[in-house]
Amino acid sequence: MFPKHKILSGPTPLERADVLSKHLEIDLHIKRDDLAGPSFGGNKARQLEYYFGEALSQNADTILITGAVQSNFTRIAVAVARSLGMEAVVQFEERVKNGSTCYKNSGNVLLSRLMGAEIEFFPKGEDEAGADVALDHKATQLRSSGKRPYIIHLSEAYPPLGALGYVDAATELLDQNKEFDVFVVASGSGATHAGLLAGLRGSGSKAVVIGCCVRRAAALQGPRINRVLERLANLYSPANNVIRQDIRVWDGALAPGYGRIGPKSLDAIKLVASQEGLFLDPVYTAKSFAAVTSLVETGDIPKGAKVCFVHTGGLAALYAYQDQLAHMFGFQGL
Repeated sequence: MFPKHKILSGPTPLERADVLSKHLEIDLHIKRDDLAGPSFGGNKARQLEYYFGEALSQNADTILITGAVQSNFTRIAVAVARSLGMEAVVQFEERVKNGSTCYKNSGNVLLSRLMGAEIEFFPKGEDEAGADVALDHKATQLRSSGKRPYIIHLSEAYPPLGALGYVDAATELLDQNKEFDVFVVASGSGATHAGLLAGLRGSGSKAVVIGCCVRRAAALQGPRINRVLERLANLYSPANNVIRQDIRVWDGALAPGYGRIGPKSLDAIKLVASQEGLFLDPVYTAKSFAAVTSLVETGDIPKGAKVCFVHTGGLAALYAYQDQLAHMFGFQGL
């Protein structure tokens, strides 16, 4: 067993999307992990239960974490750290070339600053190992001043402890409904996608799991998920039950790239808001919900299928993109 700090107050809701089900001619349910955890919530709360469990077992007093400028992971980590009386150091990566004032100062950035996080900057966005080294150096400095830091590492050199959070989520989902044909989820670092897939297979579910690429193309993401599963098997042996054919990735809405809004994402944001009164974020959930509509159109998700869309949250980021969204939708100021 791995130490775990409880962040979620209980299972997140699983809601049927009645209007979208009729519109798409499928039986669509939404797993509301946008409601998981503090400070606008999000799926990373599940991963952080294990990271904070380990941090507390080591008597840490400071959390160090890396993420993109509008990272939901870092924002929730700061919130949990503060609730435990811990300090938080956030290292922002320049993953997205975005000069917008909103992007640099609103959304997750604003919330992290309000919570008193110490902000560091890492100039690259495609150097996970380098980002980890930078945090290692920062941790050494903190130890020399008497602090007890815990690093949530980014690269593939470390065990995917956070993936265990989505092993738990798989059990939770099957307790709520065992009849799904297809699960659709965002696929970035791979912890959520791989954890969900391994957890479902470990619980005996044969449902299709489609990971929607938000950071890299399918040709790169598929092998990454396989590597995450190989490392996860050292923590959760049923991950060995996943075969190559189980790893399904879709990158049809990835363009124009990570953290950038394309036409499929824009359509998804408008569709879900106008049909269900729910919101998607531009970085993760808009790209992943676009898979639902696109794969229904191509027949890869057949009419009448029972589909679970995992809403991973990230809603604070909407405010970081508000100027771009207003321009793209043609909204006029008051």
